Amino acid sequence: MAIWPGIKRKITGGRRKPHRKRRKYEMHREPTETKLGEETRKIIRTKGGGEKVRAVKVLYANVTDKNKNVTKKVKIISVVENPSNREYSKRGIITKGTIIMTEMGKAIVTSRPGQDGVVNAILIEEKKE
Repeated sequence: MAIWPGIKRKITGGRRKPHRKRRKYEMHREPTETKLGEETRKIIRTKGGGEKVRAVKVLYANVTDKNKNVTKKVKIISVVENPSNREYSKRGIITKGTIIMTEMGKAIVTSRPGQDGVVNAILIEEKKE
C-alpha cells in the first residue's frame, strides 16, 4: 500500500491546492518495526536500483564496550525502554536509541535496524554477577 506525504496546509488551517499530480518517487513505505525473535530480514529495492536490507526480527546485537574497547555478538534478552515511542517499549520494538538488555548488560542501540538490517549497540551498564 502506498503512503503519501499528505496535503500541505496553510498557517490558517486551509488546504493548499496541489500544483501538480503525485509522483511515484514521492511515495513512502510502511516503517519496518523490528521485533525480538528468530532472525528475519527483508530486501527492498530503492530508487536508483539499490537495495536496502531491513531487519524484521532480530535475536543478536553487536555490543561495544567502550572501557575495554571490545565488540561482541551477544543475545538480546529484552527491550527495556524506547524513548521514541512509549508504545514501542510495550510492544518490544527496536529502533535507534532503544535501551536493550543483553547478556553483557544494558546497551543503547546506535544503528537503525529497520534501515540497516543489523543491531549495533554501546554498553551503558554492565551486568552485575
